[in-house]
Amino acid sequence: MKEKVIEIENIVKNYKVGTQVVRALRSVSLTINRGEYVAIMGASGSGKSTLMNVIGCLDTPTSGKYVLNGKDVSSLSDNELAEIRNSEIGFIFQVFNLLPRNTALENVMLPLVYAGVRKNERMKRAEETLVDVGLQDRMEHRPNELSGGQRQRVAIARALVNKPSLLLADEPTGNLDSKISEEIMKLFADIHRKGNTLLMVTHEEDIARHAHRIIRLKDGEIDSDTINENPVY
Repeated sequence: MKEKVIEIENIVKNYKVGTQVVRALRSVSLTINRGEYVAIMGASGSGKSTLMNVIGCLDTPTSGKYVLNGKDVSSLSDNELAEIRNSEIGFIFQVFNLLPRNTALENVMLPLVYAGVRKNERMKRAEETLVDVGLQDRMEHRPNELSGGQRQRVAIARALVNKPSLLLADEPTGNLDSKISEEIMKLFADIHRKGNTLLMVTHEEDIARHAHRIIRLKDGEIDSDTINENPVY
């Protein structure tokens, strides 16, 4: 039996804009198993960013149930959600979100600081993870001394270092040229082959084709959910 990482049942998310209610998600149900590589696609306003925020515990649903790695997180407090984010989810953003004055090593160590890991262990795990993403010779460089692709690799290492249940990538190649984008997608393929669960939000068809499953949203609902029989790599 496959182990479920994400179980979403009838998730609704409404926002108030002035006197109007915007229905961003309309009764979305979804299951993602451990080790899957999934792309979520949709036009602007389709609800994909809202779904990403709910899955990433950055926002709570108006109604419905969300179970992450066996724990119901639908109605947790902000502090409890912050703990879940740090221990269960690795985030990879389009804009990297690296601390500019910190070295690559220090940036990757940061989630371990929040997790209360001792300094020697933090350094060891951060170094190992940077080696895994091909940055063994860039550990002491600051973000402004790195290329865009190298900065994204640091961000990926930071997401991986806590060994999360889920890697969540939001438009991970949006700030990169096509050549560097391909390098990052090859790295994602390697990460997936090692058993990681990877969920990627993208509006680019060629990037989505790297995933093994593609979910398309439209008007706050799942429009299609298909297996990609011929993923790139």
